[in-house]
Amino acid sequence: MAKLKKKEYHHALEAMQRELVALSRWVETNGARVVVLFEGRDSAGKGGAIAAIREHVNPRRCRVFALNKPDEREAGEWYFQRYLRHF
Repeated sequence: MAKLKKKEYHHALEAMQRELVALSRWVETNGARVVVLFEGRDSAGKGGAIAAIREHVNPRRCRVFALNKPDEREAGEWYFQRYLRHF
């Protein structure tokens, strides 16, 4: 996959952030909830993606947390099951 030029990246990011703000307003108006789950190895770009999302979202309505290495019991579970305790 070719790397985007900086100008193209910022243009695409701006459009996606507008959509995210619209979603955020819809969620707040309708009392809905949205879960966004990022999974990936270290240095996969999760932190930058999360920062871009949180930039224009109300911090009172958006929580971010990271999981530690799974223990023995958690290692046998589906990955998303580890998040359920946080919801």
